[in-house]
Amino acid sequence: MNKPSHNADISGGAPTRVVSVSPVVLPAPGRAVDLQLRVSAPVTGSALPIILLSHGHGRSNNLSSLNGYGPLANYWAARGFVVIQPTHLDSTTLRLDPDGPEGALFWRSRAEDMRRLLDQLEAIEAAVPEIAGRLDRGRVAAVGHSLGGHTVAMLAGMRVIDPKNGEEVNLVEPRLKARVLIGAPGNGADTAAFVTEHYPVLHNTNFADMKLPALVVAGDKDQNPDFSARADWRTDAYFLSPGPKSLLTIFGGEHILGGISGYDAAETTDENPERVALVAQLTWAYLRTALYPEDTSWPAASQALLAAATPLGRIESKGEGQIAADAQTKDSLALPVPA
Repeated sequence: MNKPSHNADISGGAPTRVVSVSPVVLPAPGRAVDLQLRVSAPVTGSALPIILLSHGHGRSNNLSSLNGYGPLANYWAARGFVVIQPTHLDSTTLRLDPDGPEGALFWRSRAEDMRRLLDQLEAIEAAVPEIAGRLDRGRVAAVGHSLGGHTVAMLAGMRVIDPKNGEEVNLVEPRLKARVLIGAPGNGADTAAFVTEHYPVLHNTNFADMKLPALVVAGDKDQNPDFSARADWRTDAYFLSPGPKSLLTIFGGEHILGGISGYDAAETTDENPERVALVAQLTWAYLRTALYPEDTSWPAASQALLAAATPLGRIESKGEGQIAADAQTKDSLALPVPA
């Protein structure tokens, strides 16, 4: 009997209606501007888990802000998550001076933004009546793409050296219960001269202490010689950190992985709705099981992927205590084109 080319079991089920509120403004003393957010949530349900979604740096006018990443945020919210999207200080929408103490990336303030959200979940809930009394503040995950992946890596224990003073920075955040890094920068020692000159903090990363569990997502065609000559540079967060970790490699995926940063976004070099759907579905499944260990979404999705005939990528895992990505499967999984 032929294997199916796809399997609806990885879709996360039928979507529910979503409400999205923006801008929500949190006072942020000491920050250049107050922290602007978008909050998206299903219109029904209680004790809802939370995703803090960190946008990439990018050159677009709006995708690197609370207005981006609709294909992911809407998918997750329609399947039971409250998604909170901060606008970090490096966003083009804010037009801030890129020559400040942190440089153009505002790398430290990004991690501090995420921690500020954790500190102010009660205030966010109070500011958005649609979610009042409906949050599970003990089940919070962080997801980041590109520079957002760097931000989440710091919260997971990756260390960086501050290029201004040479001091090691540790911003690990144990209050987060799950982490997903998508297209994150790799090993600092393997960065290109462009990075050293323009984004020096990326030249000083160390994954050796990134011990908290995480899913790393990378496209096998995500290569930019301005950042690194290595084709597999974006997978370093998996290979150079201790377990427990999982790696989802997307075949043919470039940096925007088919278009995750926005619907019909011009910055997408590998536009492919199937890749976008796969990233949304597999990250949803991972987060469900990471936040609810009794939930079988991640191993079930893995089993469904094994039954596919058309591979779109693979999953591998390492480390004791890793959630059961391959508990009943092989180490490397063939991923199908999703429904």
